[in-house]
Amino acid sequence: MINMISNNIKYLRKKKGMTQEELAAELNVSRQSVAKWENGETLPDVYNCMEIAKIFDISIDNLISFSFENGDASEESEMGKYAFGIVKVGERGQIVIPKEARQVFGIMPGDRVIVLGDKRKGGIALVKIKDFEDF
Repeated sequence: MINMISNNIKYLRKKKGMTQEELAAELNVSRQSVAKWENGETLPDVYNCMEIAKIFDISIDNLISFSFENGDASEESEMGKYAFGIVKVGERGQIVIPKEARQVFGIMPGDRVIVLGDKRKGGIALVKIKDFEDF
């Protein structure tokens, strides 16, 4: 996995025509950090993986699971998958949907959402009622 992430960062950076310095500046890290990631000496933390995925307009899953260099996945194949960060569940079960998620999915104050879940896969999804009805 280390080599996959390292190779992907280097490949995507070069494909976008960025230097290590430019990527480092966008991520607010040192050029040496980017070099170590690309050489497989260290890995970026989860936050930096999220930011790298945003910069290159890919999913985190593609960043860590596919080899762009070898053509195992196209950048477009996983478009539309996001990681918006971590939220805390309140005492009464309430959560705050991150602003970026609300913008991407057009969730406005007063909108109603349905909560779906898959216990076997351990996941919960929120879907706007209108989108669910259209489905």
